[in-house]
Amino acid sequence: MAWFCNYYICERCDTPWTDEWSCTCDDDCPRCGSRHYSPFKSDDLTHVVEQDGERFIVLWSPETAEDSPEYCELESFPTREAAEAWLAHDKILS
Repeated sequence: MAWFCNYYICERCDTPWTDEWSCTCDDDCPRCGSRHYSPFKSDDLTHVVEQDGERFIVLWSPETAEDSPEYCELESFPTREAAEAWLAHDKILS
C-alpha cells in the first residue's frame, strides 16, 4: 500500500502540521479543529531507506498496511547511495 507524509496549513489559525497516512487525504487542524484541509504537499514514503548499523535497508509498505506503514525489508546495502540506486532501478522496472 502506498504510504504518504502529508503537509497541511490551517487557513483559520495558520498552524502547519503533518500526518502520515495511506493516501493524500483531507485532514482537520489539530489546533483549532477547522475541517477538511487538503495537503499542499505529500512525500511518498511507500519505499524508504533507513540506516541500521553500517548497512542501509530498503523498506517497503505492503498492500496489507492500514493504520501504519508496517514496513518490510526488501534488501540491504553497504552504502545509502547503493540502496537508493537499487530502489530507483527497481521503481523503473515496476
